[in-house]
Amino acid sequence: MVWQEKRLNMVQKQLASRDIRCKTVLRAMTIVPRHLFVPPDQRPHAYADCPLPLGPGQTISQPYIVAYMSQALELAPGSRVLEVGTGSGYQAAVLAEMGMRVWSIEIDPRMSRTARRAISATGYDEVQLRVGDGWLGWPEEAPFDAILLTAAPAVIPPDLTGQLVNGGRLIMPVGDIRQELILLQRQGEQLMRTALISVSFVPMRGMAQHDR
Repeated sequence: MVWQEKRLNMVQKQLASRDIRCKTVLRAMTIVPRHLFVPPDQRPHAYADCPLPLGPGQTISQPYIVAYMSQALELAPGSRVLEVGTGSGYQAAVLAEMGMRVWSIEIDPRMSRTARRAISATGYDEVQLRVGDGWLGWPEEAPFDAILLTAAPAVIPPDLTGQLVNGGRLIMPVGDIRQELILLQRQGEQLMRTALISVSFVPMRGMAQHDR
């Protein structure tokens, strides 16, 4: 009951009181037990309005950012979503609770194993996980209705935009020291780009580092 009250407080004060209006997002974040996706020593802070450390070079995003990115994708139930950067698995669980079909890639094998345990323990076994370099996406499962990145490359990964359906959306942080969250929408062979908000994410690893 204590954790449920903390989730309700988080949703009401950090999300609904700002600009998160999507009922599907708000409902999912009321249900998904965020405290089970953070290290035990961080659980007292699981519902705080801030990112939390997961280990060297890894964080779980602030709840507001998780909600903001999920809302910006404007997803319909059953949409196919690729997440690049599984991290703790929390974002993938939120998307699954929203009714999405989720594929998630994590470059760190240890982090992927931890996320798999948390996702399984919370009942989201339908999420498909793999260890790999998200720069390349997941071509054998493409195309996707939406793609979400939880780490920041310096430039847009070219393979990812080609894995979107026509009309599909990609949301990602981009930049080095100064980052902005951008939304790309594919319209035929064109990509419509919208700058959203300033953010701070960990750098994308792997092949992305060669483009910095």
